[in-house]
Amino acid sequence: MKSIDPSVQSDRDNYKLLIGSIIPRPIAFVTSMSNEGIINGAPFSYFNVVSSNPPLVSLSISRSNGRQKDTARNILTEKEFVIHIVDEHNVEKVNQTAASLPPDESEVELVDFTPAPSLKISVPGIKEAKIRMECILERSLELGGEVPSCDFIIGKVVQIHIDESIYQDGKVDPRGLAAVGRLAGHDYAKIGEIFTIERPK
Repeated sequence: MKSIDPSVQSDRDNYKLLIGSIIPRPIAFVTSMSNEGIINGAPFSYFNVVSSNPPLVSLSISRSNGRQKDTARNILTEKEFVIHIVDEHNVEKVNQTAASLPPDESEVELVDFTPAPSLKISVPGIKEAKIRMECILERSLELGGEVPSCDFIIGKVVQIHIDESIYQDGKVDPRGLAAVGRLAGHDYAKIGEIFTIERPK
């Protein structure tokens, strides 16, 4: 087995090992709003559940040469955002929103996503997602040393919207959701085979 010390590798080499090993990663399509009212939309695969009580989710948003991305800046300024689960039906358009746009241009408008009003926050979501979660900023951390390399954001989920076709008895149908996961490079993964293993008591 090959043994690698991350401290003697480049950031790029560590990046390739991590995203190639930790798979599949759930993808959050995040809408946020600038203080000028521009709706930003971007996908992030450094995303997961933190807690169910209270309901908390996390995002890690990388910086470029210490510079914050629009999503991180909007969330830290406005304290609100919406997370959407990326699925087989919206992944093509979501991928297009990863393009670099100026802060005064909306990725949501670029790909013709349909804005959906939120109930508890001012940031809208999009109708093309089967699940969306309205979030408020719970906590944020700058990570990465003297020059921060990412913004780690924890959001509190204050409202959840779920397509009725995939919701029954308080549970989400994973096949109906058809969520996709991120691999490395340009690759994605579908849910695939589902199997069950009983947990020990």
